[in-house]
This record gives sequence, C-alpha cells and structure tokens, in this order.
Amino acid sequence: MPVSDPSARPVPLPGRRAHAVDRAFLGMERRHPDVRWDAGGVAYLSGPPPSLADLRAYVGFRLGGLPLLTSRVEGGARRPRWLPDPDFTVDRHVHEVVADGPAGWDAALHTALDAPFAPGTYWGVWLIHGHVPDEYAVCYRFHHACQDGSAAALTFRAMLGEGEPSARPVPKKGRLTGLPRRVGTAVGLTAMFLAGSLPVRGHRRAAAPVAPTGERRLWRGRVPADALRRIAAAHGGSAHDVHLAALAGALSAWSARSGVPLPRVRALLPVDARRPNEEQTWGNRCFALPLELPVQLPAQRPARTAPERGTGSRDGDSPLRRLENVMATTRRLRGEAWRQAIQDLVRYMPDRPTEWYLRRMLSPRVTDVMATSMPIADKGSLGDSRVTGVALLPLLVPGHLFGVGLSYFGEWAETSFVADRALPHGELLPELWEQAVRELEGEVEASSAPE
Repeated sequence: MPVSDPSARPVPLPGRRAHAVDRAFLGMERRHPDVRWDAGGVAYLSGPPPSLADLRAYVGFRLGGLPLLTSRVEGGARRPRWLPDPDFTVDRHVHEVVADGPAGWDAALHTALDAPFAPGTYWGVWLIHGHVPDEYAVCYRFHHACQDGSAAALTFRAMLGEGEPSARPVPKKGRLTGLPRRVGTAVGLTAMFLAGSLPVRGHRRAAAPVAPTGERRLWRGRVPADALRRIAAAHGGSAHDVHLAALAGALSAWSARSGVPLPRVRALLPVDARRPNEEQTWGNRCFALPLELPVQLPAQRPARTAPERGTGSRDGDSPLRRLENVMATTRRLRGEAWRQAIQDLVRYMPDRPTEWYLRRMLSPRVTDVMATSMPIADKGSLGDSRVTGVALLPLLVPGHLFGVGLSYFGEWAETSFVADRALPHGELLPELWEQAVRELEGEVEASSAPE
C-alpha cells in the first residue's frame, strides 16, 4: 500500500462555478460600482463582549466548517468561479466598533452598517460594544453575489446558532414524465410576473420622498411568533401572509403621518429555490417575485347578503381585508406546481435572461420595497453569551423606500426596517407594524367570538 508523502502540498479544492444569480449580481456590481450590493444581519447578545482577538480566533475556528467563506471569485466576467483564496486572513474580515458610552450605541451600530468591506473581501463581521458592560452585538454583512438570505442564515447557525430552524418547503423530486408541463408552468409564471411589471396607465408608483444620503438606518420591532401563526391558522394562510398584511397596514399609517403619498406599493419577495441536496452556505438560489401590497384598499361594494362571521368582509380600511388580499396571491405561490416552476427557473434559466429579470425586478420603476423573511434558529450563543435577538439587513436598493426583513428566532418574530437616513419618520415603521399585527389579532378574536 503506498504511503502518502506528508511533505507534499495539499491538493487544492476544486472550484465551484458561480451560479447564474451570482453572475447576475456580479454583473450589476460592475455596471453600478456606486451601489451597495450587500445584505446581512445583526445578532444581539447578553454578557461581556469578547476581545477582538478572541472573536477573530473564534471565527477562524468556525470557518473550518464553512470552507466556501474563504473563497474568492476568479475567471473574469465570462466564466467566474469560486476558488480557495490563498491570501485569506481572518483579520481582514473581522473588525470592531466601540461605542462612546450609552449615548454612542446608535452611532456605533450604524458605523458597522455603513463600513466598507476590506479590499478583496466579500463579507465582514463587526463586533459592536462599549455602550453597556453586559451587552454587545455582532454584525455580519456579505456581498449579495456570494450569498442569499437562506445561505446567510445557514452561516449564522454555523457561527452562533443552536437548535434547528423552521422547515422550509421544497418541491418534491420531479419526474421526467412531467417535464413538458413543468416547462409550460415555468414559462407561464415568468410571463405573468413580467407582465405585472409593465407600467399601467394611471397607476403611479410610490415616489422617493427625499434625495438619499447613502447612510443606512436600522429600526426593529417584534411580536410573539405564535401571534402570527394564530392569525394565519384562523384564515388558512401563512405567518408570512400576516406579516405582509401588517406591513401594508403599517405603510398606510406611515403614509398618513409622513405625508408621503403611496398610490401603489409593490414588494419584491425573494424565494428560496434550493433543492433538498443544496443545503450550503454559499451562493444564490433565490428567485424574486413582485407582490402588490394592499396599502390603499379599493372601496368595497355593499354585500347583497350578510357576510359570514370571520371572513373579514367589512366596510372601511379592514386589516382582515388586507390579509385576504395578500393570501389571494400567495396561495398560488405555495402550491407544489409553482414551487417546482420557481426551482426550475433558478436551475435552468441562462445568464442573460437571469440578469435581465433581476435588473428589472430590482428597479424602483417596478418594485418599491424589498421584503424578505427567514427562520434563523431556536437559540444561539457565543461562548457564555446568549443571543437575545436578531435583525435581518435586507438589500437596500437605490430608489426603494426601504428593505424589511422578518426573522424567526426562538419565540419571537422580529421585524427590521433598513432605510436611508433621509426617509421621513422611518423610526415609526416597526411600531406601526406591531400595531397592525395587534389590530389583526383583535379582528380575528372578534370574528371568532360567540354571539
């Protein structure tokens, strides 16, 4: 039996070809170098913060299970591949921001949100502390060409998470006998959403209220996750449907307070299209779907007969009418045929159509808000410190009003709004979203109460 030579160089890992969605984001970065194409999340922890050296050692140790995070892209625009980076160092990726006492927390947090990546890096971690002795935060940001939200959530669980996330629906293994029907469904789905992106006469989009400053702000809200699930179960929808209906209600209230007219708001929903064997922590396997939010509900016609209890069919600006409006669209998206079609599109669509589609859907002429949601973990820790909450940092597209992320962590559903500092009264959005959830809860309880 031959004996290996211990002095021989290790065989380099084979490169991973960049996916079409990866290449689309890389292409958009080349065309628009002034735009920030990063997303991420913030974990809030209780306990004394580690030193920067200790955090770097911890991240370096965890990278042993995340080898693709030590990659770099090579091969140019035509054939980009993710290859092991021989010059990778943890120090270029892990940084520190120290707050100047309790009053300096907000400035320290937003310094981490706006800090540029080190040259040649695609992600970064920022340790944020100094405001109080026994609390700190860890901010993780990544270039969207490297990861989507699902991949980033897997990275979080590898770094800080404990317990399993909520199961995500994935299509069953397709059969070749159904291939013609699958192709037809995928083409029809794409055509429908592209048709929906065309301008409609007399249907104005939400206007950006002020010129952007380029500085991002983060605002958070939270409700018990069971509250969303109870509302959803009472009406045959999902917790994400409830979130979107509450978001529409919050936007209606925000528009009235801020004076920003919202004649139409269309959200862009990233959908995870990974196959069951693609549980990885790198790359994009997402598809972007537009959904018009029922911010301005049309006037309801008087019913010829009395509505049944619990239908939410009421006059005026009803939260349940918003939920029904959202569910009318998302019910089809949750079906097996459409999920399979989305997976097929992400897997087989060529580069140019993929980039064209993403550019169109990200354009503020088509969509106004990035709205993503992600199960994170049951709990999390870093050494003796416990994770007490998380906030997603969705992609903030220039011209969009804001990005909103809904994360499920432990018993909480946590919403985070990321917007330019110039957005008027943006700090009200989490409170208005929480209020909209409570209004939905109240209507559900009222509709189910015995006469």
